[in-house]
Amino acid sequence: MPAKKKTNAKPLVGGALIKEVNRRIRLARGHWDAHRNKACRRERDAAMELYETLTKEQRDQVPQVLRVWLRYRSEKYFGDHRTPPGNK
Repeated sequence: MPAKKKTNAKPLVGGALIKEVNRRIRLARGHWDAHRNKACRRERDAAMELYETLTKEQRDQVPQVLRVWLRYRSEKYFGDHRTPPGNK
């Protein structure tokens, strides 16, 4: 039986949101380095979703190394132009 998701969780704001974006990007990079593409794609998508909610000032607080990986390098491998993963 799958675990239940929290439905009453408060949305992240401010510093907590920035920390969560950083954590998700680092986790995605870790999965990428370990060649776990499915897990990397899942974490990258979650990180992108949160990153899109940040303001310009908040985006500047995300380390540049993480921003570059999220926006450019990972886009090369996981972008919309790539064939989506399928079931085997």
